[in-house]
Amino acid sequence: MSNRDFDPDALLGAITGQTEADAGAGQARREPLQLLRRIPVKLTLEVGAATLPLSELIALEHGSVVELDRLAGEPLSIKVNGTAIGRAEVVVSGENYGLKIVELDDLGTLTP
Repeated sequence: MSNRDFDPDALLGAITGQTEADAGAGQARREPLQLLRRIPVKLTLEVGAATLPLSELIALEHGSVVELDRLAGEPLSIKVNGTAIGRAEVVVSGENYGLKIVELDDLGTLTP
């Protein structure tokens, strides 16, 4: 299912057991949607991946370099709970690393 097909009211109905008739004009479903917005999710920036035989993994030691499947300078994958939602570049934000959004999937369908 793509974001264009996503129906937050149908999802909330499935979660709460409400039908369209139960919700009246839909106002009763907006309150649970606001609650869903508060659920914490894990946002990660995936640098890349590598597949290697177990023998090479065992041979790794301090200072070893493992080549990843991304080109240097290529935007990295933004993931929410393991699902890719866009791409970003690494930036420095104060004393921490941050991310600068380069591309983001259409998440606007989640707004009421």
